[in-house]
Amino acid sequence: MNTQNSNFQAPELYEESFRNSVGTMDETGRRKWVYPRKPKGKFTNYRDYVTYLLLVIFFTLPFVKINHNPFLLFNVIDRKFFIFGQPFYLQDFFILALGAVTSVIFVMLFTVVFGRIFCGWLCPQTIFMEGVFRKIEYWIEGDRNKQMKLDRQEWNSEKIRKRLTKWSVYAAISVVITNFMFMYIVGYEEVFRIITEGPAENPLKFLAMICFTAVFYFVFSWLREQVCTLVCPYGRLQGVLIDKQTINVYYDFKRGENRSKWKKDEDRKAVGKGDCIDCNQCVVVCPTGIDIRNGQQLECVNCTACIDACDEIMVKVGLPKGLIRYATEAEIENQEKFKFTGRMKATTVILTLLIGFLGFLMYDRGSMEAKFIKPAGSTFFIKNGKITNTFIYTLLNKSNEKKTLTIKVLNPKNAEINFFGNEKIILKGDQILKGNINISFPEKEIRFSKQNMTIGVFDEKGNLVDSFETVFEGPFQLVL
Repeated sequence: MNTQNSNFQAPELYEESFRNSVGTMDETGRRKWVYPRKPKGKFTNYRDYVTYLLLVIFFTLPFVKINHNPFLLFNVIDRKFFIFGQPFYLQDFFILALGAVTSVIFVMLFTVVFGRIFCGWLCPQTIFMEGVFRKIEYWIEGDRNKQMKLDRQEWNSEKIRKRLTKWSVYAAISVVITNFMFMYIVGYEEVFRIITEGPAENPLKFLAMICFTAVFYFVFSWLREQVCTLVCPYGRLQGVLIDKQTINVYYDFKRGENRSKWKKDEDRKAVGKGDCIDCNQCVVVCPTGIDIRNGQQLECVNCTACIDACDEIMVKVGLPKGLIRYATEAEIENQEKFKFTGRMKATTVILTLLIGFLGFLMYDRGSMEAKFIKPAGSTFFIKNGKITNTFIYTLLNKSNEKKTLTIKVLNPKNAEINFFGNEKIILKGDQILKGNINISFPEKEIRFSKQNMTIGVFDEKGNLVDSFETVFEGPFQLVL
């Protein structure tokens, strides 16, 4: 934990402030339930807009298709994968591996410059917790004070009614989230079929849905901010990636200290007081229960709720806004205005190039893949002055269009191909086809026992769609 405020706190007070800054843990180490006050303000409104947009995308994307293919599908069971409507096969997993490595680099570079903006604005845990479940809790149980009162009171009719209503709504939403999550795995048609047929016809699939529903319900009704503070590895990762030039939500301790309660018509600077009036609104509004004034902490998800709460108080007491704001640690320490530094510009360019590289990998994987493999244990045979090898071909059409293909040997020349079937191969979209061919050369053309050979696959227009390099076997010749 960064403790830049320690330079103005007495040592005996620092240990207490450190302990109190861990808002989800009491002095005995047990969990302390967080009751955040409902946030409001400019940044909260912006985050709501982003949340609504991402929720619309999440609930509509399973129904979007491109060229009759799902926009996104990760069917691990049947090994069907679609990204942006393009099918991916086991042969393409090197692209996904490179994409995963590129994504890790992207996350690290992004965090170094822009901090935990993802956590507060884009993370699914934050989107559903703060944008859906927390809002339902405010709607049913009320704001912070009413929730605390309800939690303390006996189990009377009001408490039972409100808790059962909240838990029922939570369970219903968890069911909806689970069904949509499964749509990204097996497709919406399969999910609708399972629901229509009922549990008796699909017991294992319904059991899986119940288990995932229970997990979602547990996470959003009880685990909550502990996902961010204890479970998620990204919070720990960012702790070693950020530095004094990283943008984060910071409390301007040089301007705010020494903090003291507000007194009307008092000249705070004249008596050595800072702009922080110690109202604790930045604390009660925090969904992870921390005190941002104790410095940058791993529990902070950069949700900006404290910024809105502090700005609201600053306006009321007639002081400038921005006591808590997006800034860098260096900016706070040197009291400089924020600058988009050369490092930030360079990193942004690199991030843009990484995104472009990922797009190129997905676009440039080709629409056809061909392989020509010799059967295990097979060799050549000689007949009528020709050396013949047998190959098993595998053709994969990665596009949605039907293709009429022909096979030709590009190198060496003078090859003769005998097909076990039609010479023209018709391959439907998203189809894999296997077959056998014999390739023959005159004896005088084969000078080595293993001759390099390139086989090409051409479409109906005569365009080369893929090629494969292999070896053609012949008799051993001693060259003097």
